[in-house]
Amino acid sequence: MNDTFRLGVVRGVSYGLFGPPGEFVPQARELGAGLVRAYLYWSQLEPEPGRFTWDAADALLTQLDGDTEVWLTVCSSSPWATRQPATFLPPSPAKDPDDYARFATALVEHCKGRIRYFQADNEPSNAGLLWSGTAAEYVTQLRALHTAVHAADPQAQVILGGCGYDVLSSPADSPARAFFDEILDTGRDAFDVFDVHLYGQPSNVPDYVAQARDMMRRHGYERPVFAGEHAGPVLFEFPELDPVVAEAFASLPPDAADLVELAGEDTPERRAMAALYARIDELPPRLQMLMQGCPGALSAKRDRIACRQLVMRTVQAMACGVTRTAYWNLAPEVPGYSDRYQMMDLMFGRLPLLDYDAVGTLTRHNAAASTFTLLSSELSGATAVSQRDGAYYVERPSRGPLWIAWAEADTFDGEDDTPVEQSLPWPSATAAAIDAFGCPVPTQVHDGHVHIATTVTPVFIS
Repeated sequence: MNDTFRLGVVRGVSYGLFGPPGEFVPQARELGAGLVRAYLYWSQLEPEPGRFTWDAADALLTQLDGDTEVWLTVCSSSPWATRQPATFLPPSPAKDPDDYARFATALVEHCKGRIRYFQADNEPSNAGLLWSGTAAEYVTQLRALHTAVHAADPQAQVILGGCGYDVLSSPADSPARAFFDEILDTGRDAFDVFDVHLYGQPSNVPDYVAQARDMMRRHGYERPVFAGEHAGPVLFEFPELDPVVAEAFASLPPDAADLVELAGEDTPERRAMAALYARIDELPPRLQMLMQGCPGALSAKRDRIACRQLVMRTVQAMACGVTRTAYWNLAPEVPGYSDRYQMMDLMFGRLPLLDYDAVGTLTRHNAAASTFTLLSSELSGATAVSQRDGAYYVERPSRGPLWIAWAEADTFDGEDDTPVEQSLPWPSATAAAIDAFGCPVPTQVHDGHVHIATTVTPVFIS
């Protein structure tokens, strides 16, 4: 894989925290990933002051093949060192900043030469869930990590905690935007790469990347932009479903608790989710398809949407100058775990590319995994991606040109629309096309153009 663009995957929100740190890099590489993003927690690596345990870090490092870039998200969660004791989420500021600086230095020195990118926590503006501290406290630790990385491994870079949907979808005066504005101002010299997370409608990708750059330009500078998370379909894309979900959380049937007795603690969240599942057949199809055990036709539609969006988000980001993308996510956190009564499961539970087999080995899971491999293969050797003539042109000097085209349409119903005839400049006498599912698509070449009927499903023309 060339270094101009790298398609990546996120291992999940933890690695080796809730179970043994298993193998996943070879499986990601088999899919075509040239980058993997993984999470490690302060609680894992220094469980007691001065006592470091590198089991999870070493389990990751020993899987590397020399061509895989690693993006390590370092989460400030500690049972002894942070203001809010935790082993998992939410991270919080160190009680003594010197403790964090010492920890960061030890981690970078241990991983020197093998980790390409270090990230200070994730989506810190997501208050109370992914960071329990102020913007100023975040910058203090960001600066410490930056100092440690550039002192121990000048070839490595520091990535700012991800800018997520909470920022990108909110008004200019929102607390989330104010948080990022402050860290971009006071932490301008403490990071090398900006991380933007591309959820919501795929058509919003160019705007989200532009917002990321505009936020930096307001303070007089600009850094490279990576996409540390992207995937769909997710609930964010369907605002019309908000009242349905809100109603489930606001008004519960008297027997809702009975539905969750066997699934764990009876919390308001679990009761609300159980209420939704109790009437799944009555819910809008766009909501049903995001739920576990939905009807087969809707499940298949969701899978087709996921394949389309994987291509759309990746290609649009690359056309905006984003050279590193990471799909959310590779696989469930641990084998055999499933809990449909968690809101996060409704949001992201059907996105993983892989799942575990009966013996706990990661294996191919859904249609999007095949699309990821196809996209990686088609983009191999790409040196530039640009939008032109209503499609996306990929320069591949060693392989010949590639067009990627699709018709804009509704996410859910668009596959029923009439195809749109499209004509694109073409230097050869012949052309071949396949869609995001690997199926051949008819083309005609004449008058220096390739002619094709496009739909909401992206096609690759070569």
